[in-house]
Formats: sequence, structure tokens, C-alpha cells
Amino acid sequence: MRFGLFGTGHWAAETHAAALEAHPRADLIGVWGRDPDKAAALATRFGVPAFDDVDTLVEACDAVAVALPPDVQADIAVRAATAGRHLLLDKPLALSVADADRVVEAAGGSGVASVVFFTARYQPNVAGFIAATAAAGGWHTANVIRFASIFQPGSPYGQSPWRREHGALWDIGPHALAVLLPVLGRVTRVSASDGPGGLVHLLLSHAEGATSTVSLTLDAPPRSVAAEFVLYGENGIERLPDGGASSATAFGVAIDQLLAEIDAGTRDHRCDVRFGREVVTVLAAAETARAQRTVIDVPA
Repeated sequence: MRFGLFGTGHWAAETHAAALEAHPRADLIGVWGRDPDKAAALATRFGVPAFDDVDTLVEACDAVAVALPPDVQADIAVRAATAGRHLLLDKPLALSVADADRVVEAAGGSGVASVVFFTARYQPNVAGFIAATAAAGGWHTANVIRFASIFQPGSPYGQSPWRREHGALWDIGPHALAVLLPVLGRVTRVSASDGPGGLVHLLLSHAEGATSTVSLTLDAPPRSVAAEFVLYGENGIERLPDGGASSATAFGVAIDQLLAEIDAGTRDHRCDVRFGREVVTVLAAAETARAQRTVIDVPA
């Protein structure tokens, strides 16, 4: 399967490109980036050509892997899907429900396979935990804490403009939702409030009656970096295990699963663009709840 890589940053290089190069059924055939010099450098590193035009790389490949800001990703995903190219995208799918809808419509209209990469969902022990806890049911609530510290010297993500503008809600909020939704069900209502240091706190109501709380920041003091996910319910208390596998290894699993969808001709992957859209609807509702200081109903 010929993959075109869109993006030139640290995540594109160390996760997407590294996994594509290592995969026995993937052929990385070119790189496009908004900065031609960075595209040329990454392409040289992996021994492939740099492309100076999005559609030329789309035309040359069978599938696209996108590691770009969400608003840029959405436009490329629509162009690729419309051209009949399969989609291996990153979270969040887009920065608005309207853009997410465009991607879903384009993928559905052309019948391409799609996978959205939420890292933990492709780590075997985490995937097993999600399947087991979802099957057990009976959960009343969950508490999620994701405190990152990416703006410290030396962080490869500290100069990311979209992360600075949109913060933890849109950057690491998708990771929390990717685990919460399959276990507790669809989010129907959300309220949100801000705290110091870029903190955002969410209170979520789920369709089957459960509730959950999510606290997020990208700018935690280095000694306060934390990642916790705890479920409480009729079966007691369960804690999400550490994923363990590297992001590149997990991305290799995502490649496997996209190829399996293509081979089987199915279009029902649990983390396809429709699930990506569901996550975006919750994030957008939370953004509105923060701005209006009220409770927002999340559309189905």
C-alpha cells in the first residue's frame, strides 16, 4: 500500500514516518509539508521524494497519513477521500463539527477506509481494558486527569501554534474521550470551567446515565505531570493500565487495522472518521460551555 505522508514535525517523523517505514505492507512514497525545506529534509531522511503540491502526492499514493494541525488535516482529508484515497488521520479529526462533517461526507461518498489515530486505542493492553470494561458495564462514573507540560525547554511540541491557541481541550482531550466513549457511552451534556495554568475541567453526562469528569492541561508544573483514568461502579474500581508501547509501535497497529479494513472491504472501524466526528462534537460543545459558562447539550 503506497502511503503519502503529510506533515514534517516531530510527530510526523518519529511516529508516522517511522512506523510506515517499518511496516512490511506499507510503502512510504513521498512527503508534503507546508515548509518545503522541512519536507525536503524529512524526505531525504527516509529516502523518498518531497512533493510541493498536495494533490500531486494524493494522486501518487493509495492512502494518506496526515500529521498536521486539525484544520489543515480536514482539508487534505477531504481532497484525498474525494480522490479515492484511504485515510490514516490523527486526532482531533478537525477543529469544528462542520469540518468533521465534510470529512465524514467525503469518506462515505467515495467508500474509502478510514482510521483516526488515538494513541491508546492501538496499544494492546489498553484496547483489552476498554473491551473488558465496556463488556462488564455497570459503571457509574469515571475520573480522568491528563496533566502534560509541553511548554518546557526541549519539548518538541512547545512551539506548536495550534496547541498554544486551542490548548489541552483539543490536544489531549481527544485521548480521554477515546477511552471514555466506548466504556460509558455517548456524551449527551457537557459543562466546563477553566483553572490556572491552562487547566480545563469537564463534567460529562453519558447516554446510559453515567457521568464523568475530565481535567486537562498542557502547561502543568513539571512535577505535577500526571495521567490517571479511574472507573467506579457496580464491579468496583478499575484503573486504565499504562499503554507501554511506543507511539510508533501503536501507529503500526493502526496501519494494520486500516489495511485489514481495505482487505475485507468493510467500513466499520471503531475509530473511523465517524467516531472522530463524535469526539469533535463533544470538544466543540465543551468549548461553547466554557465560553458561555453554561451546560450544553451535545447533538447526536
